[in-house]
Amino acid sequence: MKALCWHGKEDVRVDTVPDPKIENPRDAVIKVTATAICGSDLHLYDGYMPTMRAGDVLGHEFMGEIVETGSAVTNLKKGDRVVVPFTMACGSCFFCQRSLFSCCDNSNPNAKIAEEAMGHSPSGLFGYSHMLGGFSGGQAEYVRVPFADVGPYKVPAGLPDEKVLFLSDIFPTGYMAAEQADIEPGDTVAVWGCGPVGLFAIKSAWMFGAGRVIAIDTVPERLKLAEAQGKAETIDFMNVTGSVYDRLQDMTKGRGPDRCIDAVGAEAHGLGSTPAILDKVKAAVGLGTDRPTALRQAIMCCRKAGTVSVPGVYVGFLDKVPMGAFVNKALTMKTGQTHVHRYLKPLMEKIEKGEIDPSFLITHRLPLVDAPKAYKTFRDKQDGCIKVVLKP
Repeated sequence: MKALCWHGKEDVRVDTVPDPKIENPRDAVIKVTATAICGSDLHLYDGYMPTMRAGDVLGHEFMGEIVETGSAVTNLKKGDRVVVPFTMACGSCFFCQRSLFSCCDNSNPNAKIAEEAMGHSPSGLFGYSHMLGGFSGGQAEYVRVPFADVGPYKVPAGLPDEKVLFLSDIFPTGYMAAEQADIEPGDTVAVWGCGPVGLFAIKSAWMFGAGRVIAIDTVPERLKLAEAQGKAETIDFMNVTGSVYDRLQDMTKGRGPDRCIDAVGAEAHGLGSTPAILDKVKAAVGLGTDRPTALRQAIMCCRKAGTVSVPGVYVGFLDKVPMGAFVNKALTMKTGQTHVHRYLKPLMEKIEKGEIDPSFLITHRLPLVDAPKAYKTFRDKQDGCIKVVLKP
């Protein structure tokens, strides 16, 4: 089959690889009908994620049609259309029983590698390094899905792929970010990053009762979408009088936003401040992995006793994080890979009822063979690219 494979920094190729097979009674094999490039895939493309190996199949946002199931999978049958959570979950461990699916104890066969880096291992992930399981991803014609008796969610008849594909990751991720922000009715919510996750966080903030949403970015197409689809006020951080902090203080009469969401993560752009310059220098010479400009700003801007929610992906160790401000302002921070399984049913219902059409952010629809070019276009924010959907 054809699959998009990682071969090094900025080097992804469509290769011919062996077809996946059932390896465990709880497996399923699906024919991929739609897959997408996620912002967190760019951390692999840019070489920031350790334990990648040449030939690894990428992709963790995908859906498709069941073609084969293992003997223990009784909830699915050949021909079922399913959307697949990017986080894997066994369904029975301490964490899965508490609906903390991305913390699953049993789905990462390489847990010891993750434990060395993080203290404990999160769940296995599709197409996202050997530290997180070494599983082949879904930017391919076919994919093996472990724990298929727990993960894949059937798509109701009549819903096209593009309306449900993002239930695999970015819609639940943005929704969980808003949920973890502890939004109270009337709150002012500031969202750093108007990429796909940020846009879903903006839409979700309204669902939780926000009174005002302010979006921070600099890409014109993203800011326009945040305004048009997200009904957000916007700040262009490259064209703001003073600083983002100054502008947010003006907009909130000196109090600061009640809830701040960092939907940027490891590769934030700085504006020439000393910490931002150091981030870039360290990353360039291999002494650092993360550029946490957005997180620093969120901590400094958030009102006292507010909440900072972080759906943005971080890879390793962060420098110059203002912990003094975090502690002395009595802030709460909530983070985590998304517990996708928890949100599939309620968010699918919102789509069915017409409360949201997640396809609003798709700008590019391309065949899988064009994936290498699409990665560069998406990374470099060319051609108005906000979200790429690939058809194998």
